Amino acid sequence: MRIRPLAALSVAALSALLLAGCSSAAPEATPTADATGADLCASAAPDGDVVGTITVGGEVGESATAEFTAPLEVESAERTVVVEGDGTAIADGDYVSYALAVFDASTGESLQEAGFGDAPLPAMPITIGSGADAYFGCATEGSRIAMTVPASGEGAAQIYVIDVLEVTPADEWCAVTEPGPDFPSVEFSGEGVPTVTIPDADAPADVQLEVLEEGDGDVVEPGDSVTVNYTGVKWSDGSVFDSSWESGTPATFTTTGVVTGFQRALEGQTVGSTVLVSMPPACGYGEAGSSEHELAGETLVFVVNIIEATRP
Repeated sequence: MRIRPLAALSVAALSALLLAGCSSAAPEATPTADATGADLCASAAPDGDVVGTITVGGEVGESATAEFTAPLEVESAERTVVVEGDGTAIADGDYVSYALAVFDASTGESLQEAGFGDAPLPAMPITIGSGADAYFGCATEGSRIAMTVPASGEGAAQIYVIDVLEVTPADEWCAVTEPGPDFPSVEFSGEGVPTVTIPDADAPADVQLEVLEEGDGDVVEPGDSVTVNYTGVKWSDGSVFDSSWESGTPATFTTTGVVTGFQRALEGQTVGSTVLVSMPPACGYGEAGSSEHELAGETLVFVVNIIEATRP
């Protein structure tokens, strides 16, 4: 079967499938499938004799080991569920928090690991045809997966051990809630440029949104290409980290091409609207230590004016 190259599922890059920046290229749109996860089961790489020779040790959620006779000849992608969890099975579009350990198939050396213990890697959507579906399939929460990944380019073949730590339905991930009593405020200059003031309070643990002005245009649908003006501020210190108002050039991207909290702030709103949204790290660029992005660990606040939306 065709499988995404090895490099695409390194610790950093696997996380990046979810954590696309506001100005980055859009990931693949979420395909439509039934909610049973049956198609995801078929998307998983097949079991095989080579992956069956690998002995995986450690408890699910804790650091993993992989023992095999090196060098291990890996000619194709093979996958087996070492530990089958008793939680929810992954369905198309669900968000999965996970841990990952990578081993060199030629030497048995541990190359990298992340997400074990109390710092799972940023949750990512598992969708049919995304590439990640070949690794996760329709595994259940609490499962541990072992997988052989053939050499790609100059990279050697590798062994992956993936723990499925938590499965969240797509419609529940980063769901929008009403603002709490301590929510940022916004003032606009005569030129319409916003200034955000962060309250002296703990950042909210969920996505909170306030519609500052409701437009009368079309409703923004998932996957639409939108043009917006925005200013982004860190809750931690109130500093502006990005602003199209300040640069003088509105940004255009698809709603599925930005971090989830930003996506939630756009979809369902009408063109012409201005919204204020606060998002925790899990709905932005991930927790500190789980992502190399400079905004990892930050609760982010955006003021967004939706200028235009176009159907794909």
